[in-house]
Amino acid sequence: MPATTRAGNEPARPVEVLGLGKRFGELTALDGVSLTLERGECLGLLGPNGAGKTTLIRCIVGRVVPDAGGVTILGEPAGSPAARMALGWIPQDLALYPRLSCRENLEAFGRYHGLRGAGLRTAVDRCLEWAALAERARDRVGGLSGGMKRRLNMAAGIIHSPRVILMDEPTVGVDPQSRNRIFEMIEALSAQGISVLYTTHYMEEAERLCDRIAIVDHGRVIALGTRDQLVHGAFGARSEVRVHLEDGDGPAAEWARGRGGRPEGGAVRFEVERAADIGELLEAAARAGHEVVDVSLHRPNLESVFLHLTGRELRE
Repeated sequence: MPATTRAGNEPARPVEVLGLGKRFGELTALDGVSLTLERGECLGLLGPNGAGKTTLIRCIVGRVVPDAGGVTILGEPAGSPAARMALGWIPQDLALYPRLSCRENLEAFGRYHGLRGAGLRTAVDRCLEWAALAERARDRVGGLSGGMKRRLNMAAGIIHSPRVILMDEPTVGVDPQSRNRIFEMIEALSAQGISVLYTTHYMEEAERLCDRIAIVDHGRVIALGTRDQLVHGAFGARSEVRVHLEDGDGPAAEWARGRGGRPEGGAVRFEVERAADIGELLEAAARAGHEVVDVSLHRPNLESVFLHLTGRELRE
């Protein structure tokens, strides 16, 4: 039965983080982080290396005790027995027994969570089907492909049917086919009303899977919202037009700067807010005697937002 800590009989949120702070010596890893994960939501957690994501995840799991603030899982304190039972953690590093079969691995992890008898067998069969490994159930893990191991690792993390799942870069090192299968696995969880907190270094994954995205930098949540909300908050209605001019490295560069453009590698980058602005721009170039060779429109995306807010690429 879900815990009720909010007004009336409203169920507690799957994850609630309030004012979380954590220091390691002189390093401030978390600086007042607050966020919530709703029922059935996939919340993406993005940030450059060293931004505080790992410390945040470990606080939610209960492996790091914060200096300030707190975390609850379905209303229970992080690290408590009830919170651990409600939570599934799929770490980036594989945690499997290579000499055991797929089924034996899942049986072992199921027993760790207190499953026995028919309940254990049902859970193992369910997880093998979910991970598309039913036909490889008796195969030793050491002989599986990287993608299969990654899917089995995910299955081990949900063997006890948790209502909240933390996934730390689950597609690292897998081929595109395996990545698509993992996407389908995660989407199946969301369809069942399971809440997922998802960290990744791939923007396309966040855009496909996540209902909302939290961008973390220097131990703080600097932006939170849907993909469209983040883009609009950072850029409004602005888009970028790249114009290649025949004399882009010559007089056209000065003309472009005079209109607010940024010459770059033979092209000029302009910001526009309306489609009509593109036509006006091309007409102005023609009047100035500059021949346009090519024009392309680039609408801002999640990667644009990330770079705009942090000044860094996601993998930095």
